[in-house]
Amino acid sequence: MDKAHRRRFGPEFVAAQREKYGHRQPQGRMLSYDLAVEDRYEPWRAWLDEQLALLPEREAEAFAANLGRDQNFWPYNIELAAGAALRERGFTVEYERRWGTLTPDWTVTDAAGAPIALVEVLTHSPPKAMFSRMRDWHELAQRVREIPVPVVLTVAGHPDRPLDPPVDARAAKQIAQALRRWLLSPLDLVSFTSHGYTFRIMADHRTGGPIQAPFLGAVLEAPSQMAGVVSAQPLAAVGIKEKLHKYRDLAQEASLPLILAAGSHRFTGLTVRHFDDLLSGANTVSVQFGYGDTFIHPPIEVQPGRPRRWAMPPDLAGVLWIDHDNFPSFTTHWRPNSQALRPAPAPFTPGH
Repeated sequence: MDKAHRRRFGPEFVAAQREKYGHRQPQGRMLSYDLAVEDRYEPWRAWLDEQLALLPEREAEAFAANLGRDQNFWPYNIELAAGAALRERGFTVEYERRWGTLTPDWTVTDAAGAPIALVEVLTHSPPKAMFSRMRDWHELAQRVREIPVPVVLTVAGHPDRPLDPPVDARAAKQIAQALRRWLLSPLDLVSFTSHGYTFRIMADHRTGGPIQAPFLGAVLEAPSQMAGVVSAQPLAAVGIKEKLHKYRDLAQEASLPLILAAGSHRFTGLTVRHFDDLLSGANTVSVQFGYGDTFIHPPIEVQPGRPRRWAMPPDLAGVLWIDHDNFPSFTTHWRPNSQALRPAPAPFTPGH
């Protein structure tokens, strides 16, 4: 089959995923399972095929094999989106071209194949441990959904620390069984305790009665593990700093501008607006949380009266922000560094 038309994520892939994971309970599947099999995500899978077809065969195979891991899914998509954005600007790009011991994500070349810029992709992601915690809560939430009582439940937590999920699948099963007995019992109770967790039925503030779940089964609004202050400060203070430390010398030796293509995992809530606030020193504070969150703790120091302003280091030519709100469609925002030692090529100017 011609590489340009190869479907790594086509009907055969969907069928294989359904056969491999479809028999499992939802709580036993990867978080990205729906994206792998549902019809509404077919344009996304087609886009992935199109992007991988532009890579060398060996790299495309490795990329596709790792894409399905929950912690890889968003960073890998943003990496492909960065390459697509560079091509849309008229550039020719090479994926992971080797420069000695280093392999920047994208090397931009001119029509003759000569390098004109280095582009490294940076994805602001939640801690790896968060994925495990989310899967554990997801397992309990899926079991609760099988209870045929359309109410919405929350878990009473601690205001000073995050609430740990059930220790294993057995505990989640036992808790769900206890919740089933409670919700199906004639007792008119609004809270129930099992395995050290206190579950509460959410009330409708307009009627005073229970909120009706949108499904036939119960809905558990578990702690999201994402609650907290949303800021680009960690992206700049840690992520960008580490990338510059790794690639600064290479860019200097090759006399090439170094560009960062940045994006964020959707669980972080970080957007280009937060990055712009950091650049301008805007006095804003953004917080994300869900109905099930009781613990909301800022991961950074918040100074409303003296917001921190961040200046791009001179070795950085600029930041190309990848906005993935409507993947597979995406938008980009170019933020040039006016003090760059090596400015970005012309197509990166604000008019592009």
